Amino acid sequence: MNKPVLRLDRGTLVMQEPPEVVGDHFTWDQRSQSYRARGMDYRDIALGLREAGIAFEDRAKAFGELNLTYTREITPYPHQAAALTAWKQAGRRGVVVLPTGAGKTLVAQLALKDTPRSALICVPTLDLLQQWYSGLLAAFPDTNIGLLGGGSHDESPLLVSTYDSAAIYAEELAGRYATLIFDEVHHLPSDFHRSVAEMCIAPYRLGLTATPKRSDGREADLGRLVGPVVYSVSPDELSGDTLADYREVIIRVKLSPTEQQRYDECMALRNEYLRMTGIRIGSIEGWQQFIRSSGTLEGRRAFLAHREAKSIAYGTEGKLRVLEEILAQHPSERTIIFTNDNATVYRISREFLIPSITHQTPTKERHTLLERFRAGEYRLLVTSRVLNEGVDVPEASVAVVLSGTSTEREHIQRLGRILRRAQGKKAVLYEVITEGTTEERISQQRRGQWQPAGEAGPDIGPIWETLNAPD
Repeated sequence: MNKPVLRLDRGTLVMQEPPEVVGDHFTWDQRSQSYRARGMDYRDIALGLREAGIAFEDRAKAFGELNLTYTREITPYPHQAAALTAWKQAGRRGVVVLPTGAGKTLVAQLALKDTPRSALICVPTLDLLQQWYSGLLAAFPDTNIGLLGGGSHDESPLLVSTYDSAAIYAEELAGRYATLIFDEVHHLPSDFHRSVAEMCIAPYRLGLTATPKRSDGREADLGRLVGPVVYSVSPDELSGDTLADYREVIIRVKLSPTEQQRYDECMALRNEYLRMTGIRIGSIEGWQQFIRSSGTLEGRRAFLAHREAKSIAYGTEGKLRVLEEILAQHPSERTIIFTNDNATVYRISREFLIPSITHQTPTKERHTLLERFRAGEYRLLVTSRVLNEGVDVPEASVAVVLSGTSTEREHIQRLGRILRRAQGKKAVLYEVITEGTTEERISQQRRGQWQPAGEAGPDIGPIWETLNAPD
């Protein structure tokens, strides 16, 4: 009797007559007259056949051993060693949640060292592509390390790729790698990126992130695409040991009477429209419905009112007074200012003479600005969201979230920008919130608390005098 053959065809596994023990993984494909399964089911299918004592011919895998010489003499922190152990005990599948600055890259390098098989590493940005490439060259100097993305299209047993490039070439990559490592793994569940995990047959998978949460709730898919969360530690647990000591300060500002009146008018117009249409924008579906409704005259009026209300809350003059006070209290510390939109970035850059970085900043100019910031030529930077991830600035010790109170994931990422440990470093993150607006409610929801609007945060000196000054 001939052995059953398992082969790979364009990201799907194919068998003519799959044995019953693995039959649940396969569906009949009328077009090709064969049974097909997802590439990601390879591990379960192969193990199922072997455990049942069924010999089969494996034509699917094209990966092999990887001869790695690890040259870094670094003793991992206890949390890094624990994360690696937890991942291995989970069958080398799963997600590790570590704060930014806690050494996720080292965990990945140790996983590669302990799992010497061909590996594909996916990252979300070109900045991270270069950072990972440089780190792997230093750790494994005798290994052929390739790049996919940013103009490179290498074929190597250890390959670093952007998510976008890996998704484009998912069918081509599907059988080549035994290990998948997903940095900032919360990007993976998107409709486009998930094809990398679904088509690739890699039996070993490691996801890395500061927080797996997504606004659409699809982080639940990570259990199937990569594996469950096998290890998690918070910034508080590592503060003062692995990460810099830090504190968070919440500062509330009030709208001026004129701003408050216009804000209330805009919110009333929006809320009346939402009430009349039954749209609930607290969910992704409701928000999408609200956006679609802006194609009508009334819907557009409501949507523009919504945007104006946000603009008032995010850009109140009181916040600029607070920013001036914060900068005065940290005259020598390197500081990153985060805002919600580019217009506010450019306004702060213009009024305070601070270098700015947005998604519109050319790559070379952005690189120069960051290098000068790291070198201390620039002490301040203002940005929107482009520095949330993929940027290593260990010199920064102060972050100011001036507008657009962030989701939990974004908040942790921004906090991570200032948590790299340095001698004597004391980090602080300021969150400046407009009182009595949706911005305040979002912040409280993220923290799992509803604080009275008039309750002050920690006393940080003259800032409170500024906040309490009459309009």
